[in-house]
Amino acid sequence: MTTTVTGKTATTLLLDGTAEARALRTKVAQDVAAAAQRYGAVPGLATVLVGNDPASVAYVTAKRRAIREAGMRDMHCYLPGNAAQAEVAAVIDELAQDSEVSGILLQLPLPEGLDAATLIDRIPVSKDVDGLTTASTGLLARGAHGLRPCTPVGVLHLLDGAHVGLRGAHAVVVGHSALVGRPMARMLLQRDATVTVAHQHTVDLASLTRQADILIVAAGVHGLVGAEHVKQGAVVIDVGIHRTPEGLEGDVRAHELRGIARLITPVPGGVGPMTIAVLLTNTLLAFEQERTCS
Repeated sequence: MTTTVTGKTATTLLLDGTAEARALRTKVAQDVAAAAQRYGAVPGLATVLVGNDPASVAYVTAKRRAIREAGMRDMHCYLPGNAAQAEVAAVIDELAQDSEVSGILLQLPLPEGLDAATLIDRIPVSKDVDGLTTASTGLLARGAHGLRPCTPVGVLHLLDGAHVGLRGAHAVVVGHSALVGRPMARMLLQRDATVTVAHQHTVDLASLTRQADILIVAAGVHGLVGAEHVKQGAVVIDVGIHRTPEGLEGDVRAHELRGIARLITPVPGGVGPMTIAVLLTNTLLAFEQERTCS
């Protein structure tokens, strides 16, 4: 779904992630209800939160609310910020063995001193609803069936919903994190886009991003991209989210792109809602796969 913003020279459409996510969550809730009738059970999502980082607490709270609204089991685990690596590992191992747990999500970032990569890799690939384990990353790299990282999948949902053609398009991804940038680039390649990845060591970012038909900004830098980075008629996806005195803002100075970008995601209300919606679809998929294989 899109809304219109008129600029000086052209029209910019806003990609409404809130509406798209609402439709996806409604479908998941319907499928969960059907699964309850078919199997006598519903998916269970275990969120693991270590410490009291305000942003992480807010994100987990939103995810847990969505889990319950979808009719799934909310199986939350909290550990204090001073929890040792072995304590967190033991919680993940216990959840991995629990047949009522369909998916496990370890909320990032973790407190200093904990090795996130090692802990993530304790999650069975069949329950890796964040798509971040080494095994899941390998499946993505090979184009094999598996659970994918939620945010990149959400971005593709938005692009497909707006009928943005990917085959042959030049997509530039700004940011190369394991959570968004790298899997996003792989997924775009698998859809036959021509993909360039920029990062903090990229020289002359603007000259690169101005070549993009589709510009996906996931750098985690407030206001990094503005009018000088975007060519006329480009599609701009802003993955960043930052709390400022003026409210939530992204990696893109969106007000500068009115009349330049053809499509742009707002912050808030763009990619964020899609990430949670895809988390629910991944959990349902993990549940269905476990029932099919058992």
